[in-house]
Amino acid sequence: MKSFQALKRFTRVAAFAASVFYAGTALAQTTIVVGYQQIVGPFVSAIADGRFDAALKDTGYTVDWRQFSSAGDISTALASGNVPIGVIGSTGAAAAATRGVDMQLFWILDNIGKSEALVAREGSGIEKPEDLKGKKVGVPFVSTSHFHLLVGMEKVWNIDPREVNILNMKPPQIVAAWQRGDIDAAYVWPPALSEILKSGKVISDSEVIGKESVPTFDGIVVDKKFAADNPEFMNAFTKVLADAYADYAKNGANWTADSPEVQGMVKMIGGSPEDVVEALQLLAFPTVEEQASNVWLGGGGESGAVRAFTESAKFLVEQKQIDHALEDYSGFVNADFATAAAK
Repeated sequence: MKSFQALKRFTRVAAFAASVFYAGTALAQTTIVVGYQQIVGPFVSAIADGRFDAALKDTGYTVDWRQFSSAGDISTALASGNVPIGVIGSTGAAAAATRGVDMQLFWILDNIGKSEALVAREGSGIEKPEDLKGKKVGVPFVSTSHFHLLVGMEKVWNIDPREVNILNMKPPQIVAAWQRGDIDAAYVWPPALSEILKSGKVISDSEVIGKESVPTFDGIVVDKKFAADNPEFMNAFTKVLADAYADYAKNGANWTADSPEVQGMVKMIGGSPEDVVEALQLLAFPTVEEQASNVWLGGGGESGAVRAFTESAKFLVEQKQIDHALEDYSGFVNADFATAAAK
C-alpha cells in the first residue's frame, strides 16, 4: 500500500536525516515540531489554550504544532526525522516500529472504542457488515480504523477483503467522496465520522471488534534519541498531559458546546462544537495513573500497549501490509515519563 511503501523508502534514510536534525537541535534549534491529527480530547484542548506553550517556556523550547491528516503521513515524517514527536494510532505505530522507526510510545491519548465506526451511506444497500461485498469502502490506510476494518472482515464477519473495494482515503477525502456519492461506506473517526453519520448509520464499531481482538488507541510517540537527549522537555510535556487529563476526569462533564475547551478544539481541528462533544463521549481518556500501570504503558512485555502492538503487527503480516512482525515490541513503549508525572 502507498503509505507503507513511502514509510519503507523514508526509513532507509531515517538515521542520517535524524542525525542532521538533532545535531541542529543540540547546537541552536529550540523549536520542536509536534505532529497531531484531527482527534478530540484533553491533549488538543491543552494545545489550544496555550498550556503546553506556557509550561515549556521555562525549558528553553517552543513547539511548532503541525496538523497531519493521516497516520501514514505522520509515520513518514517520524521516519524521515522531520518530526520527533507525533500522534499516531496503535496500528500505525506497530507498523512504524516494525519498519525500523526508532520511536517510543509514551502517552495514550484515548481508548478508541465507539469513536471509530463503520458507517453505511443511506441508499447504499448495506444493512449489515456482510453486505459490504462488492461495495466501495473508504478508510485511511495504516490507521486503527483500517486495522479493525480488516479484523472485522476476517475474524468477525467472515468476509474476504478482496471481495470489497477498500479505498485509501484521508478523513477529509472520505467526507468529500461521501457527499458526492462516490463511496458506499467508510470506517473513520470524528469529525469526519460525525459528518457522514448525518446521512448514514453505524454498522459496527471498534468497541465491538476490539472485543474479538485487541482494543485500539491513539497515542503520542517520540523519537528515542530525542527523548534521551531532552529529558527536561519530555518531563514538562508529559506533566501538561497528566494535568490536562486529570482536569478532564474531574470536569469533563462540563465540556459543553459553549465551553472554552470545546471551542478551542474546534479551532484546532474543525467540525462543529456539537460534533466535538459527541466525539468526546465516545472515547475513554486514561488518567496518568492508568497510563503508568500495566493496563497501558507499564509492565514491560505485559503492558496493554505492547500486546496491542504485537497483535496489530501479526495481523498486518497476515494482510501482507508488512513483511514480518518483531518478536518483542516492549522497547517501543516507555512508561518512565508517565510514571514521573504521576508522582
